[in-house]
Formats: sequence, structure tokens, C-alpha cells
Amino acid sequence: MKDLTNKKILFIICGGVSAYKSLETIRLFKKNNAEIKTILTQSAKEFVTPLSVASLSQGKVYDDLFSLENETEMDHISLSRWADLIVIAPATANTISKLSQGSSEDLASTVILASNKQIFLAPAMNVRMWEHQSTKSNLEKLKDYGYKIIGPLIGDMACGEYGEGKMSDPSEIYNEVKNFLHNKIRNNKFKALVTAGPTKEYIDPVRFITNKSSGKQGYEIAKSLSKRGFETTLISGPTNLNISADVNLIKVETAEEMLKATQKSLPTDVAIFSAAVSDFKVKNKSRNKIKKQDNLIINLEKNIDILNYVSNHNSMRPKLVIGFAAETDEIDKNATSKLADKNCDWIIANDVSKKNSGFDSNYNEVTIHYKDIKSKKEKILLKKKSEISEEIVDRIVNQIN
Repeated sequence: MKDLTNKKILFIICGGVSAYKSLETIRLFKKNNAEIKTILTQSAKEFVTPLSVASLSQGKVYDDLFSLENETEMDHISLSRWADLIVIAPATANTISKLSQGSSEDLASTVILASNKQIFLAPAMNVRMWEHQSTKSNLEKLKDYGYKIIGPLIGDMACGEYGEGKMSDPSEIYNEVKNFLHNKIRNNKFKALVTAGPTKEYIDPVRFITNKSSGKQGYEIAKSLSKRGFETTLISGPTNLNISADVNLIKVETAEEMLKATQKSLPTDVAIFSAAVSDFKVKNKSRNKIKKQDNLIINLEKNIDILNYVSNHNSMRPKLVIGFAAETDEIDKNATSKLADKNCDWIIANDVSKKNSGFDSNYNEVTIHYKDIKSKKEKILLKKKSEISEEIVDRIVNQIN
């Protein structure tokens, strides 16, 4: 069996001198038995011809959003669903700019905007264009959206200048995509459970106590796991966030509801508890709204510790149990203590007293503490939560395999 048998790759070629490299890249994919369909932008046809691309890909070449023939045979939504993965090479500065703004002015950008698949970009442009702040900002947006960037390289350019901006070699693009797809196939046999967001513990029908949490980090971890091939369940407390249909989303409000949803989701291979579960609940919740009064005494009782429950579940304990520790002081000390007390495999700690990360922010800085290696910890410096999740899932994949 060839490397990419039965794998469907949508290849988008944009207008740039490096477009000729795309022909060799397509040849590599076809050599390894991948099924290829191609989109040429209007400017790409100035550098490579539809005939040459069709000859190498042995598949249809699409180039016009409003072609009656194309839309009858396979509309832009179906084309985006057909692919297992999308590669854009070369990805010009103009294309990167359009994608960062959510543009859908031609077939290529419309398919990308409609896609729910992993997208790889292989940038290619003049060194000054690559170094321009607008390009950097646009790429950061796309990384935050989940795009994977391959390259570029440093070297001599067609314009006569030297620097960073050369499109990556076809072999590098092929290997990046092949490794991603192979890992996804390998991960298909695994199930993952993620909890995220806060819980609400009601005092009366309109008032409640809660823990502060946006749920952003947990949602990003669930997205990353799903994209890597894990069968992923996300149990979420109340948030304003959305998740793709590939993730099995279970919405809950209280800690008790989260526990029951967790129990129903077992067994699983990986369990990641990033939810900010309220430690206490109201002992005697009022059935009616409590009227305003000078003094109000509320009796609380402990909620069950979901992380501790799963970590010590003898018959259905996941292979890898990961907890989160949101701390304001003595971060490492508290995380190490929680790692031992909860009997989990990792604790991921973050300092929520910082203003530029943690609660409500799109950024985070975490330290992973490992149980199986004494005194072993890894710090992931300040990054977007989407990037933090990718690094966490990289480590999960390495350990679970």
C-alpha cells in the first residue's frame, strides 16, 4: 500500500513565481497514491497552465467560482467537504491577507471559508513582503484560526534579492502533510474527553455562585484533539463559545450535571479537565426567588471532585488523566500538591493573576507538571490559547502512542 492511499487532498495554487514548485509537489502526492483535485486562482494561470496541472494531478482543475459546469458537478461546499485536507502552495501575501479577513471573492477563498478541514499554507513572497508587519499580523490571525504554516525558506529569490520568503521544497510540504495524515489515522482509534467552562450552583431560580472561566482553553484543546483524529467529547459549562460539528458537545450547568455527563462518556483514552468546577453548592436551594434582606445566610456543601473521581476510577480510568490548576500564588508548589492529591498524570498550571493571560484572554502561559517523571515540568511561554492547545496535544499524541 502506498503512503497516502485513499487520501483526498485539495491543492490550491496561487499566483507567484513559486507556482512551478507546486507541480513537483502534486507529482509527489500522486506518486504516493493520493487523490488530488486542484484550484487555480486567476493569477496562478499566469505561471502554470490548467493542462499541466491536470496532467500531473490526474484530476479536475477548478478555476472559476461562477462556472456552471463546476457548480453542477461539484459546488464549492461539496468540494470543501470532499477533501481530507487542503494545501495552499504557494500562499502569496495577497492570499494570506484575504484569508485573514474572511474574504470569499473567488472559488479558492470561498472553498477555504466553507471548509471544516485542516488547512496548510506554504507562504512564498519577496523578503520585504514577508517581513512586513501586516503579513506577520495576518499570519498570526490564521494561526489562531488553526492554519498550519510550512516555511518559508531563506535563500536567493527570483527578484534577485536574498532573504526569507522562498516557498518550502516540495518534499518538505509532502512530509508535513503525510505526517499529519498518518498521525490522524493512528489517533482515530482513541477517544478523548474534555471539560471546559464554569459551572453554576443555584441559590434560587435567578441567583447562583460560580467560578470565573471563559472556557476558551478547553474549547481550543477539544478542537486540536478532533483535528488530530481523536473521537472527542466536550462537556461544557455555560459559555458563549462555538465548536465544530466534529466534536460531540454536551452542555451542562451544574457540577452534578458535569459529573453525570462525564460518567456517561467513560471509558475514554484521554481525559482533560480544564473546567472551573465550583467547589461548593448550596445545601438547600430555594425554590422561589429570595427577597432582598439585610442579612442572608447561605449554607454550602462540597461538590464532588470530578478530576479526583475519574483519576481514582479503578475500572474505567483513562490511560491519561490531565487536570488544570488555576493559581494566583505559589504556582508550582500548588500544582505539584494537586498532582499528588488527585492521582492524575499531568497537571497544567497557569497564573490567573496576570492581566495579559488566563481568564477571558485569548492568551495563556502554562507549566505542565508530569507525575511519571519526578521533578519534571515544562513551561510553555505566553502564546495564543489556540497555539497552547496545539503544544499540549502534541505531547498527548506522543505519550498516548
